[in-house]
Parts: sequence; structure tokens; C-alpha cells
Amino acid sequence: MVSSREGNKAESADLSHSSPEALPGESAGLHGLRERKKTLMRQLISDTATLMFLERGFDEVKISEIAAACDVSEKTVYNYFPTKESLLLDREESSAESIREALGPGAEHLSPTDAVVKILAAEMERFVSNLDDMNDIGFNVIVAFNDLIERTPALRAARVDMSERLAQVAAESLAARADVDPNDPEPQIAADALMGLWRVYYRAILKYSQHNLSPANIRDAVMNDVRRAARLIDTGLWSFATVVQGDRGRQQFKAASEASVEARRQVLNAIKEARAAWLTIKTDAESRGRDERTSVKRSHQQMQRDAQEFRRLAKRQSEELKQAIKEARKAGHPKYP
Repeated sequence: MVSSREGNKAESADLSHSSPEALPGESAGLHGLRERKKTLMRQLISDTATLMFLERGFDEVKISEIAAACDVSEKTVYNYFPTKESLLLDREESSAESIREALGPGAEHLSPTDAVVKILAAEMERFVSNLDDMNDIGFNVIVAFNDLIERTPALRAARVDMSERLAQVAAESLAARADVDPNDPEPQIAADALMGLWRVYYRAILKYSQHNLSPANIRDAVMNDVRRAARLIDTGLWSFATVVQGDRGRQQFKAASEASVEARRQVLNAIKEARAAWLTIKTDAESRGRDERTSVKRSHQQMQRDAQEFRRLAKRQSEELKQAIKEARKAGHPKYP
């Protein structure tokens, strides 16, 4: 899932605490500077906490220690991060915004899967470009980060909760774009499937980071896995994707769903017709076989009868011949002494 600090953390922003407008009397320049300082402070706290967690373990590090290392108060830490877990899983707001932009009403004319693949490709490209000459060190950090989450129950639970919230953001964005209820089954299952691409993405990073590959090769291998998964998802989401990419409207979605049902009906009818044709051919073949077998049987029986009749005729002729010879002998015929 879009679950952590993987990628370029310098681009994450404090979306939950920044105000969208300058305060009364505050110039745009001062407002921008203030927001920049807040972003840098948030980054400092998050980076410091992450390093301490990776070094000592999540449960062993206290918020007060993180605050002291950043030279701020505990209250300041909690102003930026409401929970200890969010110090690590700190990209939920930026991820949610990316999902809304990619899948919502104002998104590009792309299928939902293509839109998510584009997000992941851009994230991977930023990460690889920022590695510069570090080789695979950055990917090794991701592996260590994932290991930390997996061995910490609180972090695993927080990651699951965050994934569910982001899936709901995706469902709401898709529903708004297609003009349907976000609680309808179609946007819900579509969102769950699309969020699965993030799981494929991070698992692929973990898998290929174990190999002796360059960052560019890891990027290519990871995105190949993501695109393979996307093609599989596209197969199941094509009717809903048609609505999302086209004009909004429940009627269009209904028409696409009905077209899917009609296509399925036609396929089933074709299968039934093929089965009926096969049964007809099979029945005809069996009937001809029975006729041929009957004909052969009858021919065989006739041959037996003919043979029996021939034997009877031969026997009778033999007896008649013997009788004639006997009578000729009695009559003194010279041929039969």
C-alpha cells in the first residue's frame, strides 16, 4: 500500500495541518515561508523518528526522545503527528490526494488501472533519480523499514487501517467520476483491486532488492510486475472502466453492465448451441454405428446360414454318390469292380 516513507520523502507535505489561505494581513510571501518551515519541521521530525526506530526498534523509542532529538516539545511532535505510528506511516494525506487526482472527476482520460500505474511509475522514477550514486542503499532501507513494520504489531495494524481508508478514498473518487453511490459494489470492489497494485509494487521492491541489481534494473523489474497485475485487473474492471473514462452517469454504467451481461448471455448461448450440435453429431454417429453393426451382424448370420446350407447339400450329394457307386457295383459296372 502507499504505506510509508518509500520514495522521496522531501516531497511529502503537512496537508492535515497547513491552512489553504494566508492569515488576515499576512502576505503571500510570508504565508509561503511559514508553510515551507512547517513542511521542513514535519520532515525533520519524521526522518529523525524513522532513523531512531530503525536503529532501536519502534517500541523502545519514546516520543519525548524524538522531541529532544529535534529540539522541540512533545506537543509540537503531536501537532504534526497525532499518533506514534503516523511518524512512520506519514504519507497517508499525500497518497489520498494523489488518488483523488488520479481517479476523481477531474482526472485524465485514463482507465483506473492505467491511472494507478502512472502514479506508481512516477513514484518509482522519483525514488530512483534521487538515489544518484547510492547504488541500492535506498532499496535496502525500504527492506529494513518493511521488516520493522512486520515485526511490530501496532505498525502492522496501523498499516492495515491506513490501507482501508485509502481504499475508501479510491471508491469515493471512482464513484464521483462515474456518478454512482460510493457504497455500490462496483466502486468498492474496483477500489480494493486497484489498491492491490500498491501491494504488488512494494512486494516487488522487497523481492528485487534481494538481488544484485542496479536501481534502474530494480525499477524496471518492479514496474513490469505492476503492469502484469494491472492487465489482470483490467480484465475484470473493463465495464466499470468504460464508465469512469466516459461520460458520467448511472444510466451509462447501467448500460455498460447490461452490455456485459448480454455478452455473457451470448457466450452461454453459443456454448449451448455448440453443445447441442455436438450431441446431434454424436447421436447420428452412434445411430450410424448401430446400423452398421446391425448390418454386419446380419451379414455374418446370413453367411453362417449359407455355409450350413452348403454343408447340407455337400453331405447329401456325397451320400447320393456313395449310393450310386454301391448300386453300380451290385450291377457289375466295370468302372466299380
